[in-house]
Amino acid sequence: MTAGEPRSLRVVGAVLMGGASRRMGRDKALVEVDGVPMAARVAASLEVAGCRPVMAVGGDAAVHARLGLLAVPDRWPGEGPLGAIVTALGALDGLEADAMVAAACDLPWLDRATVEALVARYAAAEGPVDAVVAYSDRLEPLCALWARQARQPLEQRVLEGERAVHRALESLSVVTVQVDASAVTNVNSPADLPGG
Repeated sequence: MTAGEPRSLRVVGAVLMGGASRRMGRDKALVEVDGVPMAARVAASLEVAGCRPVMAVGGDAAVHARLGLLAVPDRWPGEGPLGAIVTALGALDGLEADAMVAAACDLPWLDRATVEALVARYAAAEGPVDAVVAYSDRLEPLCALWARQARQPLEQRVLEGERAVHRALESLSVVTVQVDASAVTNVNSPADLPGG
């Protein structure tokens, strides 16, 4: 690799499937947008951008099987997405991957360009970077690339009782990528769906 040349990376995908879906009233992962379950849409965007395999972290194992995703049980079920991110980072050793792009299952308009922008920013970084986080009009930590070395400090934060991803980011080397807000618009309730 010559100076200025992006490094070669093996990046996997992770769809964060946890959450009680109280506002939706049913499992958000299976809510369809344009005839496709939201989690499947997120997984497809990760895969088409080169993040392979795509794992599903947390949620219902039957849903994972139905969607054809690699199931990874959340080590901290029901305690928020930070634990799911740490869980997914723990799977990188077995997948021989350098990093992962993790996205919440309720981002049905996530697109290839957004995922590729996260990976490209990480590949082009000149110094050590623990995370590349999407930024629209605000930080979007549930659409981010996480480097393998982020696992230990994030796990320490979880063990200390932290559950908020944005606060856990404070202990990491983080860069952001500006993305289109529509690509990171989440769906929390039926009113957020087209025609809702």
